[in-house]
Amino acid sequence: MIVNFKQAAELDRSLLGLKGSGLADMVSLGLSVPPGFIITTDVSGRVSENNGALPDDVWQGVLDSLREIEQQTGRSFGGPVSPLLLSVRSGSNVLMPGMMDTILNIGINDAVAETLERETGNSRFAYDCYRRFLQFYAEIVLQIDKRSIQEASRGVLNRANTELEEELGEEHMKDVVAALKKMIAGAGRGEIPDEPLEQLRAAVRAVYASWNNPRAVTYRKLYRIAMEHGVSITVQAMVYGNLNENSATGLMNTRDPTTGEKHLYGEFIPQAQGEDVLSGRLAPLSLKEMAGAMPEAFEQLKDAGRLLEQHYRDMQEIEFTVQDGVLYLLQTRRSPRTARAAIKIAVDMAREQLISREQALMMINTETLNQILHQNIDSSVAVKSVARGVPASPGAACGPVVFDSDSAERAAEAKQAVILVLPETTTEDVRGLAAAAGMLTRRGGRTSHAAVVARGMGKPCVAGCDAIEVNADAREFTVGEVVVREGDIITIDGSSGRVFLGNVPMRRSQLTEEFRELLVWCDEVRTMGIRANADSPDDARLAVEFGAEGIGLCRTEQMFQTADRLPVMRAMILSPTERERREHLKELSAMQQQDFIDIFNAMQGRPVTFRLLDAPLHEFLIPLETLLMEVALLRAQGARGREMEAKEELLSKVLALKETNPMMGLRGCRLGILFPEINEMQVNAIFEAACRVARNGGVVNPEIMVPLVGHVNELKLLRGQVDAIALKVMERYQVLIPYKFGALIEIPRAALTAAQLSEICDFFSFGTNDLTQTTFGFSRDDAERKFLLHYLDQGILKKNPFETIDVEGVGRLMKIAGHDGREVKPELILGICGEHAGEIETIRFCHSIGMDYASCSSFQVPIARLAAAQVAAAAKTPPA
Repeated sequence: MIVNFKQAAELDRSLLGLKGSGLADMVSLGLSVPPGFIITTDVSGRVSENNGALPDDVWQGVLDSLREIEQQTGRSFGGPVSPLLLSVRSGSNVLMPGMMDTILNIGINDAVAETLERETGNSRFAYDCYRRFLQFYAEIVLQIDKRSIQEASRGVLNRANTELEEELGEEHMKDVVAALKKMIAGAGRGEIPDEPLEQLRAAVRAVYASWNNPRAVTYRKLYRIAMEHGVSITVQAMVYGNLNENSATGLMNTRDPTTGEKHLYGEFIPQAQGEDVLSGRLAPLSLKEMAGAMPEAFEQLKDAGRLLEQHYRDMQEIEFTVQDGVLYLLQTRRSPRTARAAIKIAVDMAREQLISREQALMMINTETLNQILHQNIDSSVAVKSVARGVPASPGAACGPVVFDSDSAERAAEAKQAVILVLPETTTEDVRGLAAAAGMLTRRGGRTSHAAVVARGMGKPCVAGCDAIEVNADAREFTVGEVVVREGDIITIDGSSGRVFLGNVPMRRSQLTEEFRELLVWCDEVRTMGIRANADSPDDARLAVEFGAEGIGLCRTEQMFQTADRLPVMRAMILSPTERERREHLKELSAMQQQDFIDIFNAMQGRPVTFRLLDAPLHEFLIPLETLLMEVALLRAQGARGREMEAKEELLSKVLALKETNPMMGLRGCRLGILFPEINEMQVNAIFEAACRVARNGGVVNPEIMVPLVGHVNELKLLRGQVDAIALKVMERYQVLIPYKFGALIEIPRAALTAAQLSEICDFFSFGTNDLTQTTFGFSRDDAERKFLLHYLDQGILKKNPFETIDVEGVGRLMKIAGHDGREVKPELILGICGEHAGEIETIRFCHSIGMDYASCSSFQVPIARLAAAQVAAAAKTPPA
């Protein structure tokens, strides 16, 4: 379908694309827009089926619509007098700024250039238009590389003693046109037709093809934009910002897109065309200077901005051209903005009663909020990165490089912030990350171990940075020809995945007044509770600061990973008898008890869900490969005596604990069944702490959660253990502590037998990390390292199931478990505590199945509060 801008106002927006919709709206509002027409998105499929060429009936529609433009402008396309030139632009239904191509000044040739020169009396203008067209056509239609196009002008620029074509006079501009023609003729990529209609046909075809250019494809992958979205084409009469000194081109935002402040923000360039502003080649002037130089056009622009913002109820970015003092609007769209600006704009507009509070909530993209919750690179400073990986955990960190956890801990003791660089991570590296300011890994993804732990700690992490080669033995990594040695300073940006050499300026982010107000509105709207995953007292305090209503997951084994506790934990594991194990457990119990007291005090009566020991025991020991090397070295040196015996005994124990598939082995509730003294220690510490806090006047709300449950009989046995220990401690303190007992649902069988489990439980919490692994049969780290990206590229999976919940498989299990559990026990509480819990699509699904709460990392709590509010608001709003 082909429609003019006035007709387009009556059509479905999806047929017009964002650009076409904006043009249609501006025309209907009576604003000054150059005439044109839109080839709607439904045509793009037919173009693809026709090998990229316009079907005959569509081309006939283009010709008919072209006649309309000629009538409206009084100009003739390719005519001998009053020639009409055209622009061809693309428009999709999602914002893809600069990703697809535009061609300007279509319809020019030698004769038309001479006519423009004669009619305007401005030779430079006429041949500047010609020059621009030749460059556009050569690059976009003929696919000549940009370097060759730039080099074609080099001789002329040198003679004119300038680096910019825009600074050339009329004679030199003609020379550039001649040089470009010569380069194109010799490139062997085809010719530029003299016939304007053939130029137009080729331009439309090329702009359609740009939907699949590499940068557009990459952009869609980065922002998860469906490949099947159609593209519209806008053909429009040219207006000339390069005509004379009373002409200009520019871009205006109706508010500041960086801060959100309510003032006009933008730039303009006199005697230029639109791409000059976007390319950054020329130094622009401020809009304040435009107000002085072109006061009438500026006032019209300001009025148009006010009208468009009121119409769309959102900040607008407006592309404009002034031709000989007359203002024309070429585009309006929702302005891209920082997260901080987005929040201020939404809150301010609600205060101005331009929008409702619910509408303000819906204006914020939850995925961008990470920008303002962590320390970030100072965006006002221009600095070049040396490598780029996966932005695994947001924020920025700077410091000397170290290559192992011990070095990171030593640096932390010396109050020095360091960056831990590893080929990849294991659970043992938790302590290193805890000590480091941030982490850089060569392998891994957004849900790799490093990423999961880093997000939980609020530590920046760049993972999967395969541009670097890590040599931990040599204490260095290389990136290209650059060698970075231990002690050298680097900066990592976990929000963008970039790595920098040296110290890059950073800014500490703080919650603004508007953000805090927005979160209050969120809490008034949302119906789902938001808790935090917190493993330490510091984590708990941060969770409260960010508005968490409780702790939905406290991974108690993480408390054993510190330098002073790990040796005791190892000694407990290696103890040959239960009596010796209990001695070491008693020591660990005192340590955990104080942590639990501090957590209870921080949470002030909010629920705290303690997950009993989950990790396999071998994860607390020295890695097997390290031990084998140490023993081999000692044997080679002929070592004897106590040291050798101790090493061999340790090796024997580690070998005994080694499992073929540790994820499915002796971990979770199985540990508590085989070694009941471990569970006994932890449960005793929890209730000792609870009783002590309660006796001192505090309020506590403990919840005990059993991991990796697969059978109701496991749960019955462990419930009996927990109840007996809790009763014993409460009797000793003469304090009654209400508590809940629940299961972590992370095995399909647990979900499918939920009716049985609910008879024993007060709550279910879905551990979606492991439930995803066990449902798909994927190892998360192996999948992300070896084949998951391929699956996403090939379209086998549309989304990474470790980032967004797999509704059809994992989600169905959750729905079954929730339904069957509540059939038996209607008051059963349902929560989710996996890495998915802070992601809006997951929250939307959890809301739909009646989940009571989501628990995410502390730094994701504000994001989850907003996401839950958006989901609740959307559920209340009837579909349009």
